[in-house]
Amino acid sequence: MEAAALISCREDISSLFPQQMPGAKHKDLSSQFSSVRKVRGDGNCFYRAFCFAHMESVLRDARALQRFKDKIIQSGKVLSSAGFDERRFEHHLNTVVHVLEQCQADEQDTLLRLFNEQTTSDSVVQYLRLLTSAHLQNHADFFCNFVEAPSLHAYCRQEVETMAMECDHVDILALSEALDICTHVVSMEGDEQQLAHHMIPEGAEPSLHLLYQTSHYNILYPQPEPFSTQELLTLVE
Repeated sequence: MEAAALISCREDISSLFPQQMPGAKHKDLSSQFSSVRKVRGDGNCFYRAFCFAHMESVLRDARALQRFKDKIIQSGKVLSSAGFDERRFEHHLNTVVHVLEQCQADEQDTLLRLFNEQTTSDSVVQYLRLLTSAHLQNHADFFCNFVEAPSLHAYCRQEVETMAMECDHVDILALSEALDICTHVVSMEGDEQQLAHHMIPEGAEPSLHLLYQTSHYNILYPQPEPFSTQELLTLVE
């Protein structure tokens, strides 16, 4: 990964492996995922990876891309209902919409280019942080049970809205709920020999896959599904 890149080009999954003999988890990872995009470890990696991966997943579906754009535009109401002044988030919201509109124009490599422009990319991240905070506060009765802070409001101001602060599981759930997106987190942590898989929220079909390792998130791409016998016969014909 180039030092200047916020998000890398796709690399073979083996680029994550240690030079010495890969462990059982690495072998498990390579059996399920073919490639990875590495995300800069600057404390914003989850939010950057989350948004890039979901946008990339809907790029080839015009309707899905438009639905996500509509969802983002409507999400401004979530911030307003949580008490945020529109002047605080309007610019960042417009940045996210601008990125989506540029992608709708179908310019080659637009998404990767924009996410590697520091100002644009950080503005997207800031909006997602504010949206996460707003969703947490709008559902305070539930989320207050899962944060360790003097108050949920204090937690949001200090840990969620502030750039370069690492996210927690509760933040992932809040953002996933706010945008109606299921996130598949594959964790390398723990002493077990197998990977841990988390669907957030549970029971939904994920649109993105993230690897969690040593407090950092990268974007994963699953191995292609094998062709069925019928599909193979169709291809032969």
